[in-house]
Amino acid sequence: MGFMNISLFLEIELHDSMEDFLLKFIKFGIVGASGMIVDFSFTWICKEKLKIQKYIANGIGFTIAATFNYYINRIWTFHSHNQQVVREFSSFFIISLIGLGINSFFVWFFTSKMKWNFYFAKLIAIGITVIWNFLGNFIFTFS
Repeated sequence: MGFMNISLFLEIELHDSMEDFLLKFIKFGIVGASGMIVDFSFTWICKEKLKIQKYIANGIGFTIAATFNYYINRIWTFHSHNQQVVREFSSFFIISLIGLGINSFFVWFFTSKMKWNFYFAKLIAIGITVIWNFLGNFIFTFS
């Protein structure tokens, strides 16, 4: 195989890999959007109906959504057949907990320092956290 053939082969492989990466990111985003509905719903129920403190309510909503997202991402986004489900879920959940820290920091920062509306701040914080969660799970959980 000549140099040009190897170069063409690598270019095709990179192109396929990039397409696969982008497709996974889009699917992860769709799952994340449905997870955001789960997150907002449980946060709202906890904060508004159960009168749980807003940061704790935020944590509850985020945790329930992370569990929901793991299940859907495992099946649909990453097509995982890993038999070590507990280990895989643990990795996903640890990445999500770090994401919760990132999310909570930005909710706090935007509401306390920027004086933004709580739910608008939460929406922006989720957008920031998605990037961390996708890359962390792409690299560590489902690689």
